[in-house]
This record gives sequence, C-alpha cells and structure tokens, in this order.
Amino acid sequence: MLESVPTWLFITIEFAAFLFIFCIGLALLSIVVLYIVDVTQTKQTIRRNYPVIGRFRYVFEHMGEFFRQYFFAMDREELPFNRAERSWAYRAAKDEVNTIAFGSTRDLKPTGSILFVNCPYPTLGEDACSNKEVLIGQYCQQPYSAQSVINISGMSYGALSIPAVNALSLGAKQAGCWMNTGEGGLSPYHLEGGADLVFQIGTAKFGVRDLAGNLSDEKLKEIAAHEQVKMFEIKLSQGAKPGKGGILPGAKVTAEIAAIRGIELGSDAISPNRHPDINNTKDLLDIIDRVRKVTGKPVGFKAVIGSYHWLDELFAAIQARGIESAPDFITIDSADGGTGAAPMPLMDYVGLPISESLPVVIDMLNQYQLKERIKVVASGKLITPSGVAWALAVGADFVTSARGFMFALGCIQALQCNKNTCPTGITTHNKRLQRGLVATEKSQRVANFVKNMNYEVGVLAHSCGVKEPRQLKRHHARMVTENGKSIPLDELYPGVEPKSQGDQVT
Repeated sequence: MLESVPTWLFITIEFAAFLFIFCIGLALLSIVVLYIVDVTQTKQTIRRNYPVIGRFRYVFEHMGEFFRQYFFAMDREELPFNRAERSWAYRAAKDEVNTIAFGSTRDLKPTGSILFVNCPYPTLGEDACSNKEVLIGQYCQQPYSAQSVINISGMSYGALSIPAVNALSLGAKQAGCWMNTGEGGLSPYHLEGGADLVFQIGTAKFGVRDLAGNLSDEKLKEIAAHEQVKMFEIKLSQGAKPGKGGILPGAKVTAEIAAIRGIELGSDAISPNRHPDINNTKDLLDIIDRVRKVTGKPVGFKAVIGSYHWLDELFAAIQARGIESAPDFITIDSADGGTGAAPMPLMDYVGLPISESLPVVIDMLNQYQLKERIKVVASGKLITPSGVAWALAVGADFVTSARGFMFALGCIQALQCNKNTCPTGITTHNKRLQRGLVATEKSQRVANFVKNMNYEVGVLAHSCGVKEPRQLKRHHARMVTENGKSIPLDELYPGVEPKSQGDQVT
C-alpha cells in the first residue's frame, strides 16, 4: 500500500520533519544563548537572577498599556483620554449616530465636574450650529473672518506624516475650519487641500528664517503671498512642554523635512526653549507689529499660562501704545496639552490647566478693556462638546484641538508618537505604516468631526436657552465643589471691573 504513495509526498514529509527538528534545535540554541547572555550581563538584576524568564517582565511592562486600554480600564478611567471620550470622537468622525442608552457612565459627584444649566424653555430650531462669523485683526490690511468654533491646532509636517497632513487639509477645507501648520514650516501638503491656514512661527523660526536662523522679512512675505495663509501665530510656549522647544527625533527628519525647515538631514530638530529675540514685553509687541506690517495679516501668540503677572505688564503696554498694537489673538494652551515628544517632568508638573488659566486671562482682558480687540483661542484636551462649550461659556472665541483630530484620523492612543512606529500611519514616516492612512477617506472623517462638534456644542447651547454657542455665558454652567454642591461659574469666576486707562499696574 505504501508503494502507491507518491514519492513527492515522502519527500515533503521528510522535509517537514527536518524543518520541525531544525526549528526546535534553533529554539533550544537561542534559549541557551540568551541564558548565557543574561547570566553574564551586569546591567539588569532581574535578567541576571532569572535568565530568559526575566525577559518576560519587560515584555509585560510594555504590553501593559495596551491590555489596560482594551481589557481592564473602565470607560471613564484611562488617561490621557478615556474610552468614552475616544468613542465620542470616533463616532463623530464616522458620522455615526452619537447617542447612548440606559444612562450616563459619567460620575457627576467629583469636585470640578462641570454641569450645564438647562432652561425650562429651550431655544427652538433644529440648526444648532454656530453661524456667527468672528472678525480677527480689524486693524490689519487683510483681516480674517472665521466661523467654525472648533479648528485644528498646530501639528507640524514632520511630527505628522504626509497622508495625515493631506487628510487634515482636505477635511478642514470641506468643513470650513482653519488648520494650524505647527512650527515645522509650510509644506506642499498643507496647501494641497485648500484649507485656511495659520502659520506658526516657532522658536527656531522654521520656514521664515535666514541662514543665520533669524526672522526673515523676505521669507515672511513668501509665506504671506499664499492666499490660504490667513494668520500668523508666534509660539512662545506649548502646554505639554512649557520652557522647552519643539523636539523632532532625527529618525523622522527626512530630506524633504530638512529642506522645509532648513536643518541638517537626519539630525534631531530641537528648537530653542524660547525666542532669542523676544526678551520682554516690548520685544513681543515689536515682533507682532513687525510680522503684521510685513504680511498684512492678523498676528497673535500662543502660550501656556503659568505665572500670569506678565500679562498685566503686556496689557498695560498695549494701552500705552494704542489698541492697534495689541496681538490680534491669543491662543491659551493647557498644561494637559499633548505633543509627540516631551520630557515627563514638564508634561506632568509645569503650567496651569486650561480650567484655571482661561478664566484668568479672560478676566484680565476684560479688566483692561481688551476683550473685544483680542480674540481668545482655547486649546488643551478639549475634544468633546462639553469641553468646547465650557470654554465658550468662560469667554473663549474659538477652540483648537490636535489630538481630537488625530482620533478623527484613526489614532488609537498607542502612545508611540515619538518612535516613528505609529501603527495608524499618523505620526510615522514608515511608508508601510502610512499605507493604511488613505487621505481622501480620512479627510471626510475630519470634516465629519468638525460638523458634529459644532452641531453638538450647539445642542448644548440650545438646551441652555441661547441661539448659538458663542452666546453661552458663565452662568450657563456650574462646577461641583468639595462639599458636593455645585456653584455657577459666574460665582466661581466673578470677573472684574474694567480698569481705566490711567490705573497703574502694581
């Protein structure tokens, strides 16, 4: 009977057996080699005392964050964004029905919880989106009128991949919101989508620097010549790393990125921790005036607020110079803002969260009678309608988000932004990983995210009895205090009386 079995089958079986034995032998040899390496090395105690087996400890440590995300963390537990927040962003981006059943999983009792105050007679009407255009830079040659409450915060090409930048630009154009370039300069991929752009001037002045690294008027004119570039933002500091400049690992610095930024190929792109030419209030106002005169477009600055007494000096100087000297907008970043790479001590311990800094800045602007002149953009972990509505109620004119739009692109919070190994192709220049991010598909999700955010913020506004989101005021929201009772935000942050022109700063 065996004679009827084809010879090729015997050969195949023999080869499979040989391959099996070879693999077993190779595995045993590998274990022996690892055992010898672990026993003889002196750097890691666990591996030295428990050779081979001790290596699993480091594997489990690395995998722990993924197991917590998918199996063990409750819907409202995980940081920096919990599953409930991410789920809302995913559903909004996919334009799915964003309703839940049975009851909220949010605990309403912790101190600091925000509750919106519904009125007995909500505003009628189905269209709850903001339809109000806000003029920025009325003293500029080319002021900018913006409508969308939510906009895309600064994310550089380099930190983000080509398809990610493309998708954001295409989606922003479709949704009618603006897109901040981040400090990495203006790339072709920002322009391809046709979106309104805010050009960010970082401390290294990538894209607008001369060969010596100084701000170049000629480069500013080149950038401003693009009709899509609507405003310029001078970045003083960033929420995730106040006091430290941008960090782009050399592994992510391609030839194109190096050319756009004006740096060496493959070298780490590390910006100074502040602008060398901005040492005080006078310098800041001078450079704002210079950029505005050269470009003819609105100019503001971005800062995370820590010490805020310098704002007294700034606002007093504006009153002395004249209201036209003021920045056209201020972007307030939060201490719980995000980034692709930052030192842990800065990310964890420096700066004020937006919940504290935004009311302070709004009150100071009102005190100096500058709130109408200077528009306020709030940024930092505001990726759900409740967070955006809170910012508007406190006094912001706009909200920007980076990580919210990363979720719209498909980010799974893998926490690998700084490693060039992002599994969703958003923060990597690995072509194989980028392949999964199809810009034309994801751009629709970006547009959906903007549409649904604006709509649901409007739903909250209608519930509170106002016609559109920017009519929300502090009395429309309450905060839970230590005794378990809530108080209105206008009592928690009562504001101040406007300061007259002649008052002195102490």
